[in-house]
Amino acid sequence: MAATLRRLTNTSSFTVLQEKLENWHRDYHVFSCEQNLNRCCELIELTAKIQGQLFAILNLAAAEGGQYAGVDTLKTRLLPWLGNSFSISRPSVTDDTSMQLIQDSAEKDRQLRELSCSHESDMKKMEVQLISTRLQLDSVTAELVDVQKELEETKRKSATTLLATEDEILQLKSDLRSANERLEIYKRKLEALDDYERQIRLLKDEVSYLNTEKAMLQERLVRSRSPSPLPRLSRSSSPPRNGSPTRAQLTNSSRYARLVSSFSDLYAVERLEAQSLLRRYIADFEMIQRIIFIAAMESFQRAKLDYRKFKLRVRKTLSSHIGPESLEDAAVDYIVKNLDLYDVQSSVNDVINAMNLNLQISFPPEVDLSLISDLIRETCRVAFAMQTLDPPLDLAFASDGELYNDTKYRRSFDSEFTAPLVSYHVWPALVEGNTVVVKGEAVTRRAALWSRSRSRSVSPLRSRSLSPSHSLRFNSKKSLSPDRLTTRHL
Repeated sequence: MAATLRRLTNTSSFTVLQEKLENWHRDYHVFSCEQNLNRCCELIELTAKIQGQLFAILNLAAAEGGQYAGVDTLKTRLLPWLGNSFSISRPSVTDDTSMQLIQDSAEKDRQLRELSCSHESDMKKMEVQLISTRLQLDSVTAELVDVQKELEETKRKSATTLLATEDEILQLKSDLRSANERLEIYKRKLEALDDYERQIRLLKDEVSYLNTEKAMLQERLVRSRSPSPLPRLSRSSSPPRNGSPTRAQLTNSSRYARLVSSFSDLYAVERLEAQSLLRRYIADFEMIQRIIFIAAMESFQRAKLDYRKFKLRVRKTLSSHIGPESLEDAAVDYIVKNLDLYDVQSSVNDVINAMNLNLQISFPPEVDLSLISDLIRETCRVAFAMQTLDPPLDLAFASDGELYNDTKYRRSFDSEFTAPLVSYHVWPALVEGNTVVVKGEAVTRRAALWSRSRSRSVSPLRSRSLSPSHSLRFNSKKSLSPDRLTTRHL
């Protein structure tokens, strides 16, 4: 009997029963009818199991007291209770199985409590999310109201936009033109990536060729240092010979690719910067484009003239030249090695002076063409270096009113695409002989020569006489000193 009572004590059956009753009382209004009935049946089953164990202990206790011990207690307490029509049968399971069932019931109840807590936590989270969603919905609703108000305001303003003046329409066209130019810049930059890859391949091929040529030159140097049995002939009596290629000839392909890329950069970068500077002072966008185009043409003409003068001085300095290459090749090779000796500032001053006398352009008197000196300087550098190529690169001839040529130019976005004549040029085309290397840009309009009555006389806005500062710069052109072209530079 003591062992059975100890097992009943260790299982804490009454404690479990009390906890179940408290939990049922707390959640009675939350549960459905079906759940409340299941809880009640579960408590009845648990109570019956506990009572069955108590009756087993009662039977063992009565057996330990002998035949007559405990008879009074049974008569006074148990029999009257049984007489009230309450009967209980001994459970069909053993005591150990009953204890195990009680423990399983307690474990299920604990799991149920955990699930209930988890459910309550999830419900709280969902309520928080619902509140947050409602707040976001309110915010979006408020934004929608603001957008509707802005839309109504835009509609109201759009009705007045139809009454915009001609100046406003021109300003909008100018902004659109600037946006398209920036888009064109980005497209050219993307196209330049392919050019850069091609240049890299050319440079690799050139490096390989130079390494081979270096080895050949070293072998020739070793042979030239050894005594030669043949007598040395004078330079005048020696027959013409084909020596090794000069540096200018070896780097011609790489310099060609680099200069073509630089010419494209002039159009995409320096031209737009000069255009932005001039737009601060000149309202006529067509005149700005004409100024930039004439600046490019004058820069090329001045650079070509300076190249010829520079080459003559180099040939004079190298008149006593003796070597495997001809005097012409030696002069070009010297110029390629010493491009920094080119006095580009003198060319810039000459270009600005020539543009001040040009009757095709006009601008306010307070505008100084030195604003676009960066464009002129870079164009002169590129044009000067292009003259060292074989064959040299040059700009295509252009004149207003000429027949539009699709192989030389592309139309600007504001052109009339059915017009056959060129109204004016935006950027010149780069050519190699008769082959177009880089297309230029032109504006085509119908009746190009009569669309605008532009006077070719001196502009009333600015006198074409040179200012004292311009005259001083014009008369003080820099030229290379003969001391700078000595043989120690070779």
